[in-house]
Amino acid sequence: MLMAHPAVLKDLVEQYETLRALHAENGSLAARRRMDDVAYTLCVSTGTRDADVALVAARHQLPGARPQDDSVLTMS
Repeated sequence: MLMAHPAVLKDLVEQYETLRALHAENGSLAARRRMDDVAYTLCVSTGTRDADVALVAARHQLPGARPQDDSVLTMS
């Protein structure tokens, strides 16, 4: 599997978190659409199918991540 560059992942995570907060604040359809686009890109970049799992996977690939803490990744 190809791995996204950490700088790209960091940017995607920051964009997603900003858009999520913006959408939660005012419910903007434009923010929701852009958030969905960023979530899709995160999923593709991390080889996942869920935005929450993609966020965790992206954070684990960033410098300074604690790879031993993967409790959030538990799949049922």
